[in-house]
Amino acid sequence: MSSTTEPLADGLARVRAHVLDPEALVRAVAAGRQKGERPQWRRAELRWVDLRAGRHLQVTTYDATQAHTANHPAGDAAAAAVDALLAEPFGNWHVETNTQVHQLRVTKKRDAITHSTAVAGPTADTPPDRSHDRTKERLLPADDPVLAALGLADAQGRIKPSRQAKYRQVEEFVRILDVSVADALGNQLRTPTANDPLRIVDLGCGNGYLTFAAHRFLTEQRGLPVRLIGVDVKQQSAEHNSLVAESLRREVGHCDAEFVVGTIDGARLPERDQRPDVVLALHACDTATDEALARAVGWQAPLVLAAPCCHHDLSAQLRAAPTPAPYSSLTRHGILRERFADTLTDAVREMLLRLQGYRVDVMQFVESRHTPRNTLLRAVRTGATADAALRREYDDLVASWQVTPRLAVLLGQQEG
Repeated sequence: MSSTTEPLADGLARVRAHVLDPEALVRAVAAGRQKGERPQWRRAELRWVDLRAGRHLQVTTYDATQAHTANHPAGDAAAAAVDALLAEPFGNWHVETNTQVHQLRVTKKRDAITHSTAVAGPTADTPPDRSHDRTKERLLPADDPVLAALGLADAQGRIKPSRQAKYRQVEEFVRILDVSVADALGNQLRTPTANDPLRIVDLGCGNGYLTFAAHRFLTEQRGLPVRLIGVDVKQQSAEHNSLVAESLRREVGHCDAEFVVGTIDGARLPERDQRPDVVLALHACDTATDEALARAVGWQAPLVLAAPCCHHDLSAQLRAAPTPAPYSSLTRHGILRERFADTLTDAVREMLLRLQGYRVDVMQFVESRHTPRNTLLRAVRTGATADAALRREYDDLVASWQVTPRLAVLLGQQEG
């Protein structure tokens, strides 16, 4: 891998040349943001496609809720579309050609750090896929060794029919993680090195489907040095995950992962991992999610991704407390009370994280037909002082419903 620091204009000019080369470009992705700036789009993806009207540059831009796709004819129209995106204050560009992968990161001083890596395998003579209606690109292809090691794929690199839903979960989670890490790198997240890798802690890791996949994607596809620490109360999980890690080391040559047995709120991490960069809590049951969020806040983790599971705690409190007027219909029927408890629980978690200096997004990370537990909280630490109005809003909300959120107790925000 070659690496260089150069003026931003020079680095972007090189990106422009690669993107506007329809014979070589596989795809380009712009994400993240420059310090103190916010681009119009959360992410942009570019690739060349062959339409009936000729070759076009397909640009897909993503805002907070949806994707927008436009096709620009080769020539001036395509160049203008690329120039418009290059003018946006994106923090990172990732450009894949049929011979190399080029990565550009914008520093705080508005310089460009660029890396170029040769593509392995005989791809130089293989033209990029320019079909307009191609199968959706997978971040982790079915034949990736990690999927076989996790039991999602067979020995021939085919996803097992019974594991299709889990594979979909893995793909969608990795897609969100990719955007989240790219957005935070160089801002809230430091740039990792081989000697000081990105430290990801998974609290309540279970059998590690999502985290092994995340580790593999960030190291293999994004070229980031990553160290993974998994925490689970079950010795069996630690033993299983250690075997998976060892299998991957034999298969691909590396997998920096270690597993700790203990509770989420009490497990002791190895000394070198005391300040994780990314904290994951994926389907930790009920208040275990609160314990994971509290530990992440205590570590001042720059990036937190939590997919809550069941929400029994506030549901039980709602049954015991009188419902404030005029909302009795929200709790009169059991099914509505359970669904409202889910919403209330995650709403107060979002508010409490903002009170602790985090910017929080609440999103769906996979369709409900794949899993009913498909809400994800993404929190990025900004260190901003919470607005007094937010504090009043939170106090009024919990007082009205007479509930004591577990996360508030763990953070010392409320009496237990």
